[in-house]
Amino acid sequence: MVPGEENQLVPKEVPLDHTSDKSLLDANFEPGKKNFLHLTDKDGEQPQILLEDSSAGDDSVHDRFIGPLPREGSVGSTSDYVSQSYSYSSILNKSETGYVGLVNQAMTCYLNSLLQTLFMTPEFRNALYKWEFEESEEDPVTSIPYQLQRLFVLLQTSKKRAIETTDVTRSFGWDSSEAWQQHDVQELCRVMFDALEQKWKQTEQADLINELYQGKLKDYVRCLECGYEGWRIDTYLDIPLVIRPYGSSQAFASVEEALHAFIQPEILDGPNQYFCERCKKKCDARKGLRFLHFPYLLTLQLKRFDFDYTTMHRIKLNDRMTFPEELDMSTFIDVEDEKSPQTESCTDSGAENEGSCHSDQMSNDFSNDDGVDEGICLESNSGTEKNSKSGLEKNSLIYELFSVMVHSGSAAGGHYYACIKSFSDEQWYSFNDQHVSRITQEDIKKTHGGSSGSRGYYSSAFASSTNAYMLIYRLKDSARNAKFLEVDEYPEHIKNLVHRERELEEQEKRQREIERNTCKIKLFCLHPVKQVMMENKLEVHKDKTLKEAVEMAYKMMDLEEVIPMDCCRLVKYDEFHDYLERSYEGEEDTPMGLLLGGVKSTYMFDLLLETRKSDQVFQSYKPGEVMVKVHVVDLKTESVASPITVRAYLNQTVTEFKQLISKAIYLPAETMRIVLERCYNDLRLLTVPSKTLKTEGFFRSNKVFVESSETLDYQMAFTDSHLWKLLDRHANTIRLFVLLPEQSPGSYSKRTTYQKADGDSGNVDDDCERVKGPVGSLKSVEAILEESTEKLKSLSLQQQQDGDNGDSSKSTETSDFENIESPLNERDSSSVDNRELEQHIQTSDPENFQSEERSDSDVNNDRSTSSVDSDILSSSHSSDTLCNADNAQVPLPNGLDSHSITSSRRTKANEGKKETWDTAEEDSGTDSEYDESGKSRGEIQYMYFKAEPYAADEGSGEGHKWLMVHVDKRITLAAFKQHLEPFVGVLSSHFKVFRVYASNQEFESVRLNETLSSFSDDNKITIRLGRALKKGEYRVKVYQLLVNEQEPCKFLLDAVFAKGMTVRQSKEELIPQLREQCGLELSIDRFRLRKKTWKNPGTVFLDYHIYEEDINISSNWEVFLEVLDGVEKMKSMSQLAVLSRRWRPSEMKLDPFQEVVLESSSVDELREKLCEISGVPLEDIEFAKGRGTFPCDISVLDIQQDLDWNPKVSTLNVWPLYICDDGAVIFYRDKTEELMELTDEQRNELMKKESSRLQKTGHRVTYSPRKEKALKIYLDGAPNKDLTQD
Repeated sequence: MVPGEENQLVPKEVPLDHTSDKSLLDANFEPGKKNFLHLTDKDGEQPQILLEDSSAGDDSVHDRFIGPLPREGSVGSTSDYVSQSYSYSSILNKSETGYVGLVNQAMTCYLNSLLQTLFMTPEFRNALYKWEFEESEEDPVTSIPYQLQRLFVLLQTSKKRAIETTDVTRSFGWDSSEAWQQHDVQELCRVMFDALEQKWKQTEQADLINELYQGKLKDYVRCLECGYEGWRIDTYLDIPLVIRPYGSSQAFASVEEALHAFIQPEILDGPNQYFCERCKKKCDARKGLRFLHFPYLLTLQLKRFDFDYTTMHRIKLNDRMTFPEELDMSTFIDVEDEKSPQTESCTDSGAENEGSCHSDQMSNDFSNDDGVDEGICLESNSGTEKNSKSGLEKNSLIYELFSVMVHSGSAAGGHYYACIKSFSDEQWYSFNDQHVSRITQEDIKKTHGGSSGSRGYYSSAFASSTNAYMLIYRLKDSARNAKFLEVDEYPEHIKNLVHRERELEEQEKRQREIERNTCKIKLFCLHPVKQVMMENKLEVHKDKTLKEAVEMAYKMMDLEEVIPMDCCRLVKYDEFHDYLERSYEGEEDTPMGLLLGGVKSTYMFDLLLETRKSDQVFQSYKPGEVMVKVHVVDLKTESVASPITVRAYLNQTVTEFKQLISKAIYLPAETMRIVLERCYNDLRLLTVPSKTLKTEGFFRSNKVFVESSETLDYQMAFTDSHLWKLLDRHANTIRLFVLLPEQSPGSYSKRTTYQKADGDSGNVDDDCERVKGPVGSLKSVEAILEESTEKLKSLSLQQQQDGDNGDSSKSTETSDFENIESPLNERDSSSVDNRELEQHIQTSDPENFQSEERSDSDVNNDRSTSSVDSDILSSSHSSDTLCNADNAQVPLPNGLDSHSITSSRRTKANEGKKETWDTAEEDSGTDSEYDESGKSRGEIQYMYFKAEPYAADEGSGEGHKWLMVHVDKRITLAAFKQHLEPFVGVLSSHFKVFRVYASNQEFESVRLNETLSSFSDDNKITIRLGRALKKGEYRVKVYQLLVNEQEPCKFLLDAVFAKGMTVRQSKEELIPQLREQCGLELSIDRFRLRKKTWKNPGTVFLDYHIYEEDINISSNWEVFLEVLDGVEKMKSMSQLAVLSRRWRPSEMKLDPFQEVVLESSSVDELREKLCEISGVPLEDIEFAKGRGTFPCDISVLDIQQDLDWNPKVSTLNVWPLYICDDGAVIFYRDKTEELMELTDEQRNELMKKESSRLQKTGHRVTYSPRKEKALKIYLDGAPNKDLTQD
């Protein structure tokens, strides 16, 4: 390590001479600090740690551990871990065992276990190497044998710790999703062998699988009366051994015991008697299996996965079953309890089972009377030949165990790994995905399963879940036992393949070495022409010089045709703080590794490609400097200039800093005021000349505002000064684009009346004439602006006079602008720009703030933003919102009496006060607009607002008018709407504000006492005409409930309900809207409103119920409207309305819904009501509650047995019914009615019809567990071409 600049340590590798006599201090080791050593061999490679041979009783955790190994770097990790700095070596370097692991793609441990077993089988590996791939005949990507060849070559020659299996699985035709499927290793073995046999047809390896793994057995049935025997020859690739016999609580103790049970014959007697062809009658018989030939490689599958018929779930049997290292199979060849009869008949079908042979399956095959004996007789000498052959096999049937495939887990899932004995050194190894470790014979015994206690029924439940699942033995035959091919014995095509794979691996190693020595760091560049900050990632070798890195960055940012390369340089940059840390003058030839502090995964800084003009000179950035962006403020023009960057030191004083800025911007330092913005809206005036910048809170990157005028503003307190107000406004002003409505608002305002202060009725047109010309023609935006500005001038003078006289009363005619003041009262009115409306709102009258509850309703529903608004405006309820406190009745267009509807709500309000448009805080959750003292929170706040016409981009549509608005984001939505009144042409209570998001979705902003703080620069706003909500009002979506229709829920319209309104009043307001918008002519007593929860009908609302008192109402509320067939039966909240539906089993159909109104929750009353409407005798009625979402649809094929019929309860509000509210669905039937008997054709037809019906309604509720995906290998590599296989 050598010291670097800025007192930072820069790593530098210095070779140490091991023959030197220097002390550690003389060798530049630093005492008291961390000193790092990098150990390499002579070739610069990472050395491997050689462990002692553990075969002689090494009990280390690593060597003895055979289960799932921990991840690299975790506690208990393998001893390959070298150091934290070079942890990648444990991943890249081969295990100390010399064997290579396989990477688990996700859940491919079963595949890895089988592949390692095949690789460690000499006969299979050698035969695979002898097969030669012809590239002209097949695509190497889809060739399974070729990809296995490549994998085996890599397993034998690679220097990596583990290699990928993706090429092999790709040859299977699998995609990435297959890696996430768990499969059975025995199933994979069978499917892979089938695929190899198909690929090896008409080659030397065509019969390889059969030669190595196939055995033969005889499946026989012998008559116990005459000795006649029928049999057939079957082949097998593995022997499935039962762990625990069916119905038994005891498991077999060993593999030998399970093998004896496998060939143990069973007696066919009683109803299972066998029909003997010779006796011509049913006789007692013996049925069983005899092994005729054992394969060279014997595979035993321990059937640990079973099905529990009690719980109806798959289970895993973890019982103990021992298996020997050497297995003598001679005792299982052709075992018979008695001598062979003189005459036998045989059935040699010649058909071989393609998969494994299951004894229970064979029993089923021979339990039938037909097809067992085909009458083929044996010759008299066949018995002699058989006995001779059997004798030969018995002398050489000693098998040695060499592979144990272990499963750890349950029937639901787990992990496979393999314990394999190497025939090279007779040592056992654990192949656990990428981990390969040495194990002992004691570790193999641990895979027998079970527990140390006595074996009993529950022993499996408490046993270890890690146990052997597949065993592979090899016949001990010196003539056949092969050794692995040495390198010089490889066929020529394998030698070429090894050479190619080594070259690829060396190339990958070189690439990894380059990656390890490549610095990767973020690169930024401000484009000199476009002035846009560009970002990229610079990848430069640590030995590349700074000059070369600049050239790379120059080309990466595509600046060749923009600026010369000598006008560019790289500087150290902090993008988060926008801070230039330092420049690298005179270090053009310094390696980037030294400049950046070495190769790191992440850097705490970035690089900036800085550019300059040809006539400019680069500024030197020294470590320790701070960057300051200086904004010059002009109080006369009220403008803030773009920033100028200067660099200073933290130990400079404020006076020195003023002189530095004075030289940079040519302003006098004597009258200079400097304001530091430490964070958002935190302004600090630097007033103490002797304080240092560090003391004042300067950091790496800073922002200051500088003003140096001759005015007396600097004598005022900073928070009262013009400078503070201007900076405060500058920090909080955002730019918004407002889309105005294109249609004239005349028709809207003409339909709304208001009450003047003197009690005379007036028209809103009189009030709107101040901002628009003749009826129906809207003034231009420029004219409105000019007129509004003149209005502001006169209002400002009037307010000053009113303030002197102490008169706070204001006329109705000026109510729209009563809160507006001119920007600066002391300024001459002639300086006001005629094209802009620039105001400071003083919210002195809190009653003018209109507020709503949040609905955020999507305005894509045209009905909610267009036609419904005009009807709301014309309704009695809406007109009442513009009336004063007196209760004078106003004639309405629809003939309704406004007093009768609204008096109940007005009597609860404060008499003599004007109704305010405020948010219902108890519903919206927002803070009140008033503080505890009752004063308006906006009383002393002055908010900036400036609007001017804006030419929108093409495509916005003809007739659309846009405003570009600069506004203080601390303004409330209510005040913002008031500012927009002159441009929209109607009062703020009659238009809505919709915020437009990036996806062009529009959501209404309705909380009027909230500020625009959630808005940001260049947000878009759409203004739509229509009455806004009042305090305590809610937008409600009304749906029609159609219980007997295919779609029982139909949207009708949007309505407005108010707190304190009765249900009957809301129904009265709905009637004209239903007639005009939906064409429904209803009388008030012929329909009801009821609660809507998703699609389920709920509580019936009675006419006298009051919203917010009896009925909880909230934003985005939904309600059902139900048309009644007769008089309303629901009169009290104690009643219960349920929807009943009769099921007719004899006709296989359901009747329409009928409502049943109960006086109590009694089951007896429900039965009586069902008896009344159906005519079914009371004692024969059975009922069940419907399941799922209304209308609780269920197939007529399932309803008879799937529902919980006739529950044993006396009341409806207990388990399992839990019917406590209106709207529950009850199915009922006549228990004496027989179920219709259906033919297969009728059932299939009805099934199709019901399936189609339930799919259309979408109400079927079923449980469909994830099905296990069948394991397939696609020979052509294309799964879509093998759709016929299941």
